[in-house]
Amino acid sequence: MLVSTHLHQVDLDPHADSTPRPLAATLELFLAEVSTRAFRFAEAGLRSRDDALDAVQDAMMKMLGYRERPAAEWTPLFWSILRRKIVDVQRRGNFRLRFLAPSSERSEDSLIDWADSAAGPSQAHDQREAYGKLIQALRGLPARQREAFTLRVLEELDVADTAKAMGCSEGSVKTHLSRARDALQKQLEDFR
Repeated sequence: MLVSTHLHQVDLDPHADSTPRPLAATLELFLAEVSTRAFRFAEAGLRSRDDALDAVQDAMMKMLGYRERPAAEWTPLFWSILRRKIVDVQRRGNFRLRFLAPSSERSEDSLIDWADSAAGPSQAHDQREAYGKLIQALRGLPARQREAFTLRVLEELDVADTAKAMGCSEGSVKTHLSRARDALQKQLEDFR
């Protein structure tokens, strides 16, 4: 799946390596490095692959207007833009209309298979099941808790950058994260 900017194409391969990398030298490199994680974040919040792709592409296009900003500001700025795009889509009702459709009409093909292709069948199954449980548990959280958990734990942003991205105080980030961890622990206890 490709998200195209007017300068290059960004591959949204769900099997891409998501390990932290050094700060990108150009905005295009930064966007290429963050694209897969941004898509996962958007897809978890919107529950729609197409809406997630649109939100990520819109956020990337908006980031092009900030190319003159220092590279150190790109990470919290991008996540803040993407988060606002997700909220906009949800407010327009697209999210609610699709979610209210009978479950028989929802396509199971829209679920993403994040399994590592190098894993054996049993391990791949366990990874898919664990990821599915995590996404299901994340979707059950209030939006602010889900955002705090995703940005702090999965994206490994520090508290200050998470607060900038979420548009709230550092104390609020810590509160949302604590509540998210408690809720996730309760939801995932039986899965161990």
